[in-house]
Amino acid sequence: MPLSMNRDVFITCAVTGSGDTAGKSPHVPRSPKEIAASAIDAAKAGAAIVHCHVRDPETGAPSRRNDLYRQVTDLIRSADVDVVLNLTAGMGGDMIFGNVESPLPLNPNGTDMAGATERVSHVAECLPEICTLDCGTMNFSLGDYVMTNTPSMLRAMAKMMTDLGVRPEIEAFDTGHLWFAKQLVEEGLIEDPVLIQLCMGIPWGAPDDLNTFMAMVNNVPDNWTFSAFSIGRNALAYPAAAVLAGGNVRVGLEDNLYVGKGQLATNAQLVEKAVGVIEGMGAKIIGPAEVREKLKLTKR
Repeated sequence: MPLSMNRDVFITCAVTGSGDTAGKSPHVPRSPKEIAASAIDAAKAGAAIVHCHVRDPETGAPSRRNDLYRQVTDLIRSADVDVVLNLTAGMGGDMIFGNVESPLPLNPNGTDMAGATERVSHVAECLPEICTLDCGTMNFSLGDYVMTNTPSMLRAMAKMMTDLGVRPEIEAFDTGHLWFAKQLVEEGLIEDPVLIQLCMGIPWGAPDDLNTFMAMVNNVPDNWTFSAFSIGRNALAYPAAAVLAGGNVRVGLEDNLYVGKGQLATNAQLVEKAVGVIEGMGAKIIGPAEVREKLKLTKR
């Protein structure tokens, strides 16, 4: 597939994530007030979409508490800057196995398995414009952690999101996840326009080399809208790769803590960095109003 550069690019800022990063940088927000403030700063810097997890305000541990999502949602919506709200629905499928000789029972320290309705309950309450759907199961990072999303679970969650009028953002960590996303569309569980996030470099999904990235891009149908990111050391280079391949850009502290070697970043600084790359390539940054029109989103 020849390169087809995107000339009208939107930026998503992944504000805090659920990884073990809160103790690694003072800029990773924990409380709803901190998360909302960081999201608002990212929007002022040029992000059209903010992708939000929530954390326990005291410990920084990832959380699924609806009251925390409600607080984040209300604070962002009452801000003096417009931005498209994207809430994660990726949690509630975490399995931590025992050791290699005794994998069962599951390790209760970290295992978090919930039903489809519970996993989408905060989406039903807050009604963001977008929420994520991690479209597959994979060995995730180190140890014995498996991110679990069965076909039946994904079908149920996709239908709930569509029925709520919330646009699913398919998070694809490998080509098989894109294959199943096509199946969800074929079954009428996800409606056009389809939005895809290509998640590169996460162990043990698709590595972030350019050959693998283009294999992912080549599996995205031409009429779908995609964005892409990589974690870690290649995160700052991926905005250029995503735009050159015809996509949009995601940055943020969920994916990368640094704006330069040894320089801890804020979300706004990472967005500013991406804006510089995109505009330096001759493309235009589009805002939330244009994104809503493009993706047929319902503003609330």
